[in-house]
Amino acid sequence: MNEIQIRIPYADTDQMGMVYYANYLIYFERGRTEWLREKGLQYKDLETKGIFLPVSESNCEYVSPARYDDIINVKTKVKKLGFASIEFDYEIVSQDRIIVKGYTKHPFVDKNFKPIRMPGEIKHILEKNNG
Repeated sequence: MNEIQIRIPYADTDQMGMVYYANYLIYFERGRTEWLREKGLQYKDLETKGIFLPVSESNCEYVSPARYDDIINVKTKVKKLGFASIEFDYEIVSQDRIIVKGYTKHPFVDKNFKPIRMPGEIKHILEKNNG
């Protein structure tokens, strides 16, 4: 599991001062990016090799509101590592209060968006570091 901390900027809130719903997906993306970086993989390096991980499915379950200037922790872990895809689970908390829970699914695709099997060297890194 990887965990990053974010202070909610004013720009991420709606007119009522609560985090705008779409920003939770951005926080998921930041958590996922940092999870991959911690494992020794970076999106830029994958893209250079012609490997892309688009989001094919996402889900957010809102539990409690987050507001401007709250400090949140985005917890990210692998839910499922398949032959040609990866799924991540997320939990966003603030002061031990769950804000959002959710997941994203990502197929491995080439530059033409054709599904591909996970390359062996990436599979090895992810299996070795899964958690």
